[in-house]
Amino acid sequence: MPSPETTARSLILASTSPYRRELLERLRLPFSVAAPGVDETPAPGEAPRDLALRLALAKARAVSQAHPGALVIGSDQVATVDGAPIGKPGGFQQALAQLRAMRGRTVAFHTAVAVDDGHRPASAVVTTRCMLRELSDRALRAYLHAERPYDTAGSAKAEALGIALMERIESDDPTALIGLPLIALTRLLAGFGMDPLDALEEPRA
Repeated sequence: MPSPETTARSLILASTSPYRRELLERLRLPFSVAAPGVDETPAPGEAPRDLALRLALAKARAVSQAHPGALVIGSDQVATVDGAPIGKPGGFQQALAQLRAMRGRTVAFHTAVAVDDGHRPASAVVTTRCMLRELSDRALRAYLHAERPYDTAGSAKAEALGIALMERIESDDPTALIGLPLIALTRLLAGFGMDPLDALEEPRA
C-alpha cells in the first residue's frame, strides 16, 4: 500500500514541455503541471552546466512558493559543442546550420533536475554526450523536413527519427537526453518519501 506521505503530498511538474510531461508519466505517479515563469537568461560567464542546474532549481522553487506543501519538479537542459551553448533553432535554416556545424562532432547535453518541497531542494545534473554522424546536406535537409525539430536544442529529436543522426550516445541516464533524467529523478523523489514503486498497489489474491 502507498505510504501516507506518498498519498497526501501532491506532485507538480514545473514545466509546460510535452516531452517532460510524457516522460514523467512513465513513473505512474499522479501529477499536475504548472508554468514556472522563470527568466532563463544566462548570467555573465555562467557555465552551461551551472546554468542548467540554476534554472532547474529556480523553476522548482518558483512553483513551490506558489503551491505550499507540494513536491515540485524542475528541469532544464543546455546543449553545448566545444563548451559553447547551442539553443533551439526556431526554423529550418537555423536548424540546418546547427546540424552542419555538429556533424562528425560530439554534442554535450547537460540536463539538470531538481525537487523542492519548499524547505530543502535536492538536485542532480546528468551529462549526455552524442557523437553525430558525418551526413550529407541532402540527408540533413531530408531529416529536418521530415521531423521539423525546431523547438529542440541541437535540432535533433533522439527519441524519434533524430536517432538516425547519431553515431554514438553516452549517458548514465537514458531519458536525460529527451529532457528529464528519470533515474536521477526517481532517486530524488525517493529521498522525499515518494518512490514510484512504493506507490504501486499489489494485486489482490
